Amino acid sequence: MTAAGRNRADVYVQDGLIAAILDSDSPEPADEVLDADGRFVLPGMVDTHVHLMEPGDSTREDFPTGTRAAAAQGVTTIVEHTHGWPLTDAGRFEEKRNHLCDRSYVDYAFAAHVFPEHVGEIRGLWGAGVTFYKIFTCATHGIPAVTPEKLLEVFQELASLDAACLVHCEDDVMTARNERRLKAEGRIDPGVIPEWRSREAELVAVGSAALLAKVTGVRATVAHASSADVVDLIQRERAAGSPIVAETCPQYLYLHESEIHDHGPFRKFTPPARIRSTDDQDRMWKAFNDGAISHLSTDHAPSTAAQKREGTIWECHFGLPGLDTTVPLMVDAALNGRTSLERLVEAYAQRPAEQYRLRGKGRVEVGYDADLVIVDPQATWQITDEAVVSRAGWTPYAGRDVRGRVETVLLRGQPIEDGAPPRGRFIPGPGS
Repeated sequence: MTAAGRNRADVYVQDGLIAAILDSDSPEPADEVLDADGRFVLPGMVDTHVHLMEPGDSTREDFPTGTRAAAAQGVTTIVEHTHGWPLTDAGRFEEKRNHLCDRSYVDYAFAAHVFPEHVGEIRGLWGAGVTFYKIFTCATHGIPAVTPEKLLEVFQELASLDAACLVHCEDDVMTARNERRLKAEGRIDPGVIPEWRSREAELVAVGSAALLAKVTGVRATVAHASSADVVDLIQRERAAGSPIVAETCPQYLYLHESEIHDHGPFRKFTPPARIRSTDDQDRMWKAFNDGAISHLSTDHAPSTAAQKREGTIWECHFGLPGLDTTVPLMVDAALNGRTSLERLVEAYAQRPAEQYRLRGKGRVEVGYDADLVIVDPQATWQITDEAVVSRAGWTPYAGRDVRGRVETVLLRGQPIEDGAPPRGRFIPGPGS
């Protein structure tokens, strides 16, 4: 499977790389043969928005567990950043890299956080080997807001390095005002979430980021674009010359805004789910299929069920687990005609690898890393909490029946097997 189409062929692997792709009617000799007849062979997925909480308090997720969850469902490369232990300077970068030696089951890269007071550290982090920079336009998860006047300075610095960034877009003034109002009213019901993290706050921040990206030429991505209105705004700005692109996540294709009332903290993530109608959902899928959405990620940010229940709706953790379920959901969508496997390959492997210049990743092509996912299209099964590998131990998609199952996952030509030691490698960033 490629973004351009599908072809029946044999894939030959040597020294961890794809060495040849040849007509299967005339096989060449090989030391080992993996029979994938009747299966789909996809590139290993590239998830560029993952939170594994390590170093620091890893009770929500650690690298071995989170990357096992990734590997089990066809994600072979991640770009990780944790809010609990943010990378803000080159010293912390090296500390984290040393800490994670031999702790990952998939290949991994790092994103750094931009704090307003640490703009001077951006260049050093780029040289150290970060892949991109995460920016928050509102104070969230303990990370301070980069407000518009500072965002211009940050974008100018990043553009001078030709460095990419991922921007969490919610307006800080609007979300803070909403929070003050709701708390003054004594609200502790789950319905505060979509009112606090409002549609308007996201749109305002996206508009500012898109304009400043146009002014500076920075390679910017809007993180987790939550609705077709956000995607439409990004497309209008792109038509006017902004280089900004949209990332989205399965929760914005599948989960409905009203679910917060029944599931409370288990639907607390931000931006929240925006689907209110069949039309909302159809517009998001159309934006995904048309390429108005550049690429897909999970924004994997798990908490255990017990942690999700700690405190009121204000205090409990944001976030959802996603590495266990994204490939199953999207393969099922492709097999049922909601999207295509070609588009899945493009959006969850090829495009993110291109956007963040992850060399050798995201394609089933000669010369690329032999990260391959073999999918049985005939298998049917049900997503359950019990099958979740992540420390979260639950999923918002529990009980959903899906078609297609990940059968085998290869990292650089070798199967990722249960019980084997981790052999994921660090991927240096483009500036190192």
